Amino acid sequence: MANQEPRVLIAYGSKYGSTKEIAVHIGEVLNKAGCATTVCPAGEAATDLSAYDAAVLGGGLYAGRWHRDAVRLAHRARRSLRKRPVWLFSSGPLDPSASEREIPPVRGVRRIADRLDAEGHITFGGRLDESARGRIARMIVKSGKGGDFRDFGQITGWAQTIARDVAARTGASRGT
Repeated sequence: MANQEPRVLIAYGSKYGSTKEIAVHIGEVLNKAGCATTVCPAGEAATDLSAYDAAVLGGGLYAGRWHRDAVRLAHRARRSLRKRPVWLFSSGPLDPSASEREIPPVRGVRRIADRLDAEGHITFGGRLDESARGRIARMIVKSGKGGDFRDFGQITGWAQTIARDVAARTGASRGT
């Protein structure tokens, strides 16, 4: 496999699209670094991940819980995920805290990370704007607590470390 591009699945659970945009950005960074990526909603991902060398699984945080599609994929594909390196990310804080300090995973995500023997987890800031649907989301935006708190420099750096790790594990010839 030394000259083959490492294959990475990036699956996400997203309600309003912010987590999807983070997953797409991670995919772009990994592609640029020489990985062949598939970015898809967690609800559509296969449970047999034998076609992939690694996986990144992300979920938006809602009321302190990971998006249900990300949780379901982690459970459904557990055997397959445990056979390859997997990284987890959460998105959600509607303030700059995720760019200022490391935020530990919420309890449910920590359990998933332990069960999958994940390589790591990171929490990125979230985004919630006036286009958000749902009564609670609209109330948050109207109260002035909405906005875009994603740090794409931080996301890029994290994705580059994954690309280097995957390349080292698979013997891929292209570096970051």
